[in-house]
Amino acid sequence: MSGKPIFDLTASNPTTCGFAYPEAEILSALSDTRALFYSPESKGMRSAREAAANYYKEARGFRGARGEIDPERIILTSGTSEAYSYILRLLCEPGDEILVPAPSYPLFEYLADLNDVCLGHYPLLYDHGWQIDLESLRVALTPRTQAILVVHPNNPTGSFVKPQEAEAISAIAAERDLAIVSDEVFLDFANAEVRAPSFAFEEGALAFTLSGLSKISALPQMKLAWTVVSGPAALANAAIGRLEIIADTYLSPGTPVQLALPKLLAIRGEMQRQLKERVESNLNYLDAAISKNSHITRLEREGGWYAILRVPSMQSDEELVISLLEKTGVLVHPGRFFDSPRDGFLVVSLIAPETEFAGGVRRVLEYFAA
Repeated sequence: MSGKPIFDLTASNPTTCGFAYPEAEILSALSDTRALFYSPESKGMRSAREAAANYYKEARGFRGARGEIDPERIILTSGTSEAYSYILRLLCEPGDEILVPAPSYPLFEYLADLNDVCLGHYPLLYDHGWQIDLESLRVALTPRTQAILVVHPNNPTGSFVKPQEAEAISAIAAERDLAIVSDEVFLDFANAEVRAPSFAFEEGALAFTLSGLSKISALPQMKLAWTVVSGPAALANAAIGRLEIIADTYLSPGTPVQLALPKLLAIRGEMQRQLKERVESNLNYLDAAISKNSHITRLEREGGWYAILRVPSMQSDEELVISLLEKTGVLVHPGRFFDSPRDGFLVVSLIAPETEFAGGVRRVLEYFAA
């Protein structure tokens, strides 16, 4: 591959994908003179927590709010990975278990290992769209299960938890005294027809809802996320009190980015517009291209930044990805990377630069045509 161009269809870092950032606004937001002073707050600065609470209030219809989020129920962290660590330490003893969906993002395996927690899996099934296999979820529960994790929408399937699925999971969690952990970093990136209430307004079971700047405002380098604690008052209050002790031990979010959070959230509309236009453009190109190829189909998706392709299964996904890279210069994810139950799936990012995306797709199609 030396000297040959690489068409990277795994590119998912928005800061390197050619988007136009409002540089002056971002830099101005970070120039607050109050950042010269250190005034630590265990949950995070009140002004920043209020900005996170307003994020849910400002799009109430989309997120299914039945009230407002109390900033006192919000904990700030330097990212969702740190938030997961807080939550796992709160909920689990060494050797305890959480259930996670499959397919889904491989990060959870590493986070579980680092926090001495085991992973159980419940399947997402595909039949003209994705559904949670609720019966398999119930069967997967063990006496050591402490939480059910949902990714809303899932990465890479782009599928949201349906309202009836959310109700069932809430009932299971309440009955078994389990927590719900909802990763909602891609929540804003839904297809036009999708209405997906946030778990931040969960009432039946203890719930921890995660989001942050990385996807919402396309600012992964700012390293600021939050967790909303909801559910029955007694459980939520006890959880927030214990989380506050954990957060006070680390005091990790930096003062400048906390002060900047209201302004950094204010730019999300423009950044999301650009991201959604890129996703739509690349998706339209992909669909038009594969419509002429009988070897490849795209699985239905409801949101997010990714697309899953079903391809001929003549070798393992890992071997196929290596072959594609060596013969065509195109880099894609193997489906197995996301815990796909079988071979024959590739995953591509829909926010890759359009010229690079189109060039990569053409070469993938030529590979299979040959």
